[in-house]
Amino acid sequence: MAEYTTETARLLVVSRESAVLRPLWAIAEPNAWQIEVAASAWDAIERVQSGLTPHVFVLDLPRGDKDCLHILRWLRRLRPDLPVVVICCPEDAERKNEITRLGAQEVLIRPFDDARLESVIYGHLSPLGNTQGGIASEDIEQVGPDVFFVSASPITQRLRAQVQLLAEADVPVLILGEPGSGRYSVARLIHKLSVRSGFRFLRVNCADMPGELLEAELFGDGRPLSPGNGRPGLAKLERAEKGTIFLEEIAEMPLGLQERLVQVLQEKVLLNEGGDNKAALDVRILAGTSASIDRALSERKLREDLYYRLSAFTVQVPPLRQRKGEITVLLRHTMHQLAKHYGLPPRDFSPAVLASCQQYFWPGNLRELDNFVKRYLVSGDTELAFNDLVMRSTGTDGQHEARAYQIPIGYGGSGSLNREPDQSNAKSLKSLIQDVKSEAERNAIATALKKTGWNRKAAARLLQVSYRTLLYKIEQYHMTSSEPFLSPLPAGKLSLQNTTNRGSGKES
Repeated sequence: MAEYTTETARLLVVSRESAVLRPLWAIAEPNAWQIEVAASAWDAIERVQSGLTPHVFVLDLPRGDKDCLHILRWLRRLRPDLPVVVICCPEDAERKNEITRLGAQEVLIRPFDDARLESVIYGHLSPLGNTQGGIASEDIEQVGPDVFFVSASPITQRLRAQVQLLAEADVPVLILGEPGSGRYSVARLIHKLSVRSGFRFLRVNCADMPGELLEAELFGDGRPLSPGNGRPGLAKLERAEKGTIFLEEIAEMPLGLQERLVQVLQEKVLLNEGGDNKAALDVRILAGTSASIDRALSERKLREDLYYRLSAFTVQVPPLRQRKGEITVLLRHTMHQLAKHYGLPPRDFSPAVLASCQQYFWPGNLRELDNFVKRYLVSGDTELAFNDLVMRSTGTDGQHEARAYQIPIGYGGSGSLNREPDQSNAKSLKSLIQDVKSEAERNAIATALKKTGWNRKAAARLLQVSYRTLLYKIEQYHMTSSEPFLSPLPAGKLSLQNTTNRGSGKES
C-alpha cells in the first residue's frame, strides 16, 4: 500500500447513500484519508471551482439519473488530471462505456465489497505517495503505463495548455520534435485528455518495419473487414475503433501507404486491398515526425495532401536544451522510476553533477537523459567521472549527434563542462543495459550471501536459483567472503530474475 508522508489524501464524495458513505468512512479512518461529502454533483463542482483540490473524486450515480453524468464533462475541463471513480447500480451497467468515455477512470457496479473499494481508491492515490525529492505532484502526470508527461517549466506548461485544447477538438494532430524529445508522451496526453480516453491507444512506428509489413499492420491482411471481431489479422486502424492511433515517423511511410491513409482521413472508411470491401472507421489519427517537414516535402518523402490534412493542428515539442528549468525534476523522477524497476536503492545527485547536467546540451533529449540516469544509478559520481557517464549513456547514436552539434562534454574539477569530448569510453546502449543488469545481479547475490553468512545453499534458496547457478555466478563475478558488502537492496528484491527483466518505459 502507498504511504502518504508529505500530504494527506483527500477524497471528495458525491453521495447521500449511507450504504456508500459508511464503508468509505470505515476505510478512511485507518488510512488517515480526509473525506469531504457533497450533497449533489453541482455542489461538488462549486467546491472544486472555489479551490478545493481533492486527490480522488467518488461519484455515487443515483439510480436512473442521467443528468448527473454532466459533472464528468465539467470535471474534465476543470481538473483533467483528477481521478474519478463512479459507483452505479446494476441496471446502469450498460452505460459503463459512456461513463468511461466521459472521463471516469473506474466504474464500480454494486454490490462490491469494501476491499474492492479500498483497492480502487488506493490505485488512484498511489502517485501521491510516489512524489520524491521535493517534486510537486502536479508537475508529473502519468499518461500511460510507465509513461509520464512532465510540465515543470514554463515552455512545457504552455505545451500542456495547447494539448488540452487540441484534446477536446477531436481532429488529426501533427506532433513535431527531435528524436527523444517526448512526442510519444504528448500523443498519450492528447488521448488521455480526450473523450476517447476510455478506448484504445495504439502506436505504430513507420520507420520500424518494411512497407509490406507496415501495410498489413495498419490496413490488415486482405481478409474481409469486420471491425471489432478480434481476429489475429485485424488492422490496427480497426482495432483502434473509437480510440486513438499514433503514427510515429510518418515521413518514413511509403508513398503508396500515405495515399491510402489520405483516403482514411478523407472518407472515414478502411478499404481492403482490392477496394471492393470497406468498413466505417471512427478513429482519431495522431502523427509524429523528427524529420524536417520542408525537406521531406521537397524530397517527396511526404505527400503534400497528407501533410495538409495532418498539419491543420500542429504541436512542436521543445528539445530538452530549451527546458533547462525542469532537468533537475526529470533527473530525480527518472532516478526513482529506474530504481524501482531495477530493484536498487535510488541515488542522490551531487550538486556538481546537477550543475553539469544543467549546462549539458542533451542532443539525445529525454532518451539520453534516461540512459545517463541508468548509468548513474549503478555507478554514482564517486566512481566514474561525469564525462564517462555521459559518453557511456549516449551510445553510438549519441556520439554521432555530439559531433554534429559540437556539444561540450566532460566534467572538470570545478563543476564546469569541458569543450573537448573524449569518445574513447563510448559504449553501445545494449552494453550499457547489460552493465546495469550485471551490477544489479551482483548486488543481489552479495546481499543474499551476507544475509546467510556466506551459506551458499541458503543463499541459493533465498535467491530462488539452483545451487549450481549460484556457484557459477560467484565465480563469474570473482566474489569472495572477504570483499566489502555492496549496496543493499530493498527487502523483497533479492531474486536474480527481478534484477534482469525490468525496463524504464521511456519513449520518444
